[in-house]
Amino acid sequence: MDTIQVVLDRKLLQAADRAARRTKQNRSALIRDALRQHLRRLEVRELEKLDREGYARLPQVNEELGSWEAEATWPAE
Repeated sequence: MDTIQVVLDRKLLQAADRAARRTKQNRSALIRDALRQHLRRLEVRELEKLDREGYARLPQVNEELGSWEAEATWPAE
């Protein structure tokens, strides 16, 4: 693991320290977890954007949607 220096304003640092105490982890672990979550959200956002762009270029037609309708229903008991 590498060590880095990050500059935080006082209020953000105090909030991070409070959150670290509440979650019973140290400041570094809290920041690592927060950064991982943020990077994952960015990745998901980018994938969703690519999906939207793809569907905008080539929208589904009603016939394509109808073929999956039987697959989406629960079988009768």
